[in-house]
Parts: sequence; structure tokens; C-alpha cells
Amino acid sequence: MVLTLGHFLMVSVLLLAAGVITMIVKRNAIGILMGIELILNAGALNLVAFNAFGFGGKIDGQIFALFVIVIAAAEAAVALAIILNFYNNFASIDVEKGTSLKG
Repeated sequence: MVLTLGHFLMVSVLLLAAGVITMIVKRNAIGILMGIELILNAGALNLVAFNAFGFGGKIDGQIFALFVIVIAAAEAAVALAIILNFYNNFASIDVEKGTSLKG
């Protein structure tokens, strides 16, 4: 079986759908963060797949995917710091309990 661009795009669509559903269904902040990570991975997979099948330059897709991974790591670090601060204030990571946000 030969893998085509369609196979990679289907996996990317499944990752995107799983990420969106996870963001909608989960009520805690960690679950929402996992959904965002799935969406970013779907985008990175698209970049690499389109580059591998000749729609880009030599390694443009891999470089952009590397930037997506770096941004995802930075986003996870900042989000986990916010979640820890939220837990210290509300003793829960349920996002519904954060009705009064003050600076």
C-alpha cells in the first residue's frame, strides 16, 4: 500500500476533529490544553505532508513544522503556569469556576 497525500490529510483531519471535540467537551483546563496541542499537531502534519509531496521548497515544510512545535512548547509552558495560578486561586482547574478574573 502506497501512502498518498490523501492519507496524511485524513489523519490530519482526524487530529483536528479530535482536538476541537476535546476543547468543546472537556471542562478542565488540562483537557482544553490537550485539545489545542492536537490542533497544532494537525497543522504541523499538514505542513510536512504538503512539503513531502512536492508543494514546497526543499525543507520549508519541516522548518515551519519545527516552528509550530516550538510555539506549542512555549504555549504549553505559559498555559501550565496560568493553570497553576488558577488552581492556587480557586482550588480547582474547572474553567467554569473562574467567573471573576481580576488582574
